[in-house]
Amino acid sequence: MKQILVIDDEDDIREIAKVSLQTLMRWRVLTAGSGQDGVAIAAETQPDAILLDVLMPEVDGLSTLKTLKQTPETQLIPVIMLTATGGIVSEQQYAELGAEAIISKPFDPGMLGDQIALALQWDSE
Repeated sequence: MKQILVIDDEDDIREIAKVSLQTLMRWRVLTAGSGQDGVAIAAETQPDAILLDVLMPEVDGLSTLKTLKQTPETQLIPVIMLTATGGIVSEQQYAELGAEAIISKPFDPGMLGDQIALALQWDSE
């Protein structure tokens, strides 16, 4: 069973993503409300992938991504950026920082799991 960590400062987004991925994909879903918490949870639990919001207070998604990629325990975990800010940072810039893919907000909860699986080239399980 796949395990996904959702890092987003918005309670609603975390809950929608969690319910969607648990119900439709049967994945185990962990959540964090900040970049700092997300890095700690990722290092401890070693999820199969991380869904990371770009715009968060204090430590934003790009800083969190850099920390994840520089931390030995988390550097190999694939990260997908979740963003409502199309155009501020290009897809190429995210890729250069180590992101596997970008999913735009608002996302379709019914398609979220398929988007993640497609981006990470996971076969349906």
